[in-house]
Amino acid sequence: MLKFEKDDRKLRIVKDGTEIFAIDQYVAAPLEVGNGENSYSMSHGSFKIKEALEERKFIKISNIAASDSSALISTSAGDVQLDIEKNRRFRVSFSGFDGYNRMWLTLPAVKAECVYGSGEVFSEFNLRGKHVNVWVAEHINALQIGKKLVKQVIGIKNTTRKQAFHKYETYYAQPTFISSRKYFYHSLATARSEFDFTAENKHVIKVDEIAPFYIGFGDDFPDLMNNLTELTGRQPALPDWVYDGHILGIQGGTDTLLQKIKIAQDHGIPVNGAWIQDWEGRRVTAVGKQLYWNWEWDSELYPGLDEKIKELGEQGVKVLGYINPFLAVEKPLYKEASEKGYTVKNKDGEDYYVTITTFPAAMIDLTNPEAWEWTKGVIKKNMIDFGLAGWMADFGEYLPTDAVLYSGEDAELVHNTWPARWAQLNREAVEEAGKLGEIMFFTRAGYTATPKYSTMMWCGDNHTDFSIDFGLPSVIPAMLSLTCCGFGISHSDVGGYTSFFNLKRSEELYMRWCEMNAFTPVMRGHEGLNPDLNAQHDASEAVLKHNAKMAKLHVALKPYIQQAVQENAEKGLAAIRPLFFHYDEQEAFEEAYEFLLGRDILVAPVLKQGAEERTVYLPKDEWVHLFSGKEYKGGHVTVKAPLGQPPVFIRKGCPMLNTLRDTLK
Repeated sequence: MLKFEKDDRKLRIVKDGTEIFAIDQYVAAPLEVGNGENSYSMSHGSFKIKEALEERKFIKISNIAASDSSALISTSAGDVQLDIEKNRRFRVSFSGFDGYNRMWLTLPAVKAECVYGSGEVFSEFNLRGKHVNVWVAEHINALQIGKKLVKQVIGIKNTTRKQAFHKYETYYAQPTFISSRKYFYHSLATARSEFDFTAENKHVIKVDEIAPFYIGFGDDFPDLMNNLTELTGRQPALPDWVYDGHILGIQGGTDTLLQKIKIAQDHGIPVNGAWIQDWEGRRVTAVGKQLYWNWEWDSELYPGLDEKIKELGEQGVKVLGYINPFLAVEKPLYKEASEKGYTVKNKDGEDYYVTITTFPAAMIDLTNPEAWEWTKGVIKKNMIDFGLAGWMADFGEYLPTDAVLYSGEDAELVHNTWPARWAQLNREAVEEAGKLGEIMFFTRAGYTATPKYSTMMWCGDNHTDFSIDFGLPSVIPAMLSLTCCGFGISHSDVGGYTSFFNLKRSEELYMRWCEMNAFTPVMRGHEGLNPDLNAQHDASEAVLKHNAKMAKLHVALKPYIQQAVQENAEKGLAAIRPLFFHYDEQEAFEEAYEFLLGRDILVAPVLKQGAEERTVYLPKDEWVHLFSGKEYKGGHVTVKAPLGQPPVFIRKGCPMLNTLRDTLK
């Protein structure tokens, strides 16, 4: 039970009879306001941000009026309204603050507290001690890749080194965090935010606009996430076919598509899909085999694909494609969109070209209602009617802050929302075609509304290596931080994506990634940026055999994963969960490289090249090691983990234990 209590001096926020926060009328409010202006420099989706702060000041409280469920705080800057919703959270809104565009909120903290979220964070999970910039951007930039390649050439290859936290950017930012003290903060701002978790006794939240926010509570973490996802929205259940095998990443044309599917099937791999990102054509650039962003079937590269989609579908193999909110300037769809005024403009009224890697592209203006409907029409006709069963809805991070939008909105305030709008457009196209539950799309970028519109996230362009900051290990804190923001269905490209020169995928890396993804909601491959450099699903007999084993385990997990995904859809309890969601142990709050799949399966992927064993932290419970059958009651255990035997533990009594062990026979 959450309520307000007011005496002559203080407004107290009380939960179940215990004061959790108080505002003293005669002490400076925990809120500051001010004014400032940001300047942005974007290169290939990466941003340099400078702020000129003009004013920052505390506000004074002149009066507090309160009932059990609402309070009005009159201040020197304006009125602050607090309203309790469903006895679970309270909303804070503002009126009369028109003269300000900055706000700072201070929340009390304790030394041992942990905090998680702010979007998708790859290098850390617990953000305590960090200063976080909540701004949507490209996660991996050319400078980072270049430095890594140079170091590898001269023999420096340290996969455990992390760069300074402030240098990281992320595809998916969200002004949301949860605390180990079982509360969440969630802002409705669209402007840039900053979370300062560096002090022992306080958290300082800065927002570059005056915007409402929520603070909510839970009796436990499943209850807390149920509360949070009532605000953020939840993902629907995935189509039934998604769990029936390995969705192979394939490109290169119709003959290659059919040949690679056959090779996989001949080696016992259950293939439920083929993801062909180059269905619309590809271009070869200085950085690799990339795509022609013209969202029409390339019948020269994929002759007969319209019929092959039907034939493969009858065999239980779905075909998936690719789309993003850009248009290739050399192709017909761009010409049509430009002539109709459907593209984002620059300050001179010209189409705003953005350079992605080595080529420029135009952006569809998602604030233009006609452009919105036109793009949905392209998806419905050229993709859904064509027969695609799903697609990667890529990008969303690149809206420049100096762009001129059809709506007249300030692009700086729209930038963060761009990927959520892109997800909404895709969702509407699927729903209007009557295909929700049959078709799934997966997004890379995100912001506050993305959990409500996207059907699934994937973790972007991870490096094809074991590096802790960008490679295989980084996927785990990324998925867990998404979970803590209310997005409960995520996965990654089997084997990673980013590959250049000596940064290339080994067979070992592919197999280790395959092991991890067998225990995530979706098992989907990617050939990578430079396919010829990378080991693929058919790289060798050993890889094919290993893939078949892992894919069969994934299929055996189908009812279990479906139940977890349904729980996410109904209650907001993610399929991929941090250990502390169910175990109140200090190490569970700190563990960033293990995860729970549903309630009963603990996964600790092998994250080091050449490793044959891994030491695993097990919370206090009764666990059974999947491959040996040995039982454990918690603590640190070291288990053998040769290729094909990832450290996976199942709670004793879970029916999946026998099912999976039977699959291994």
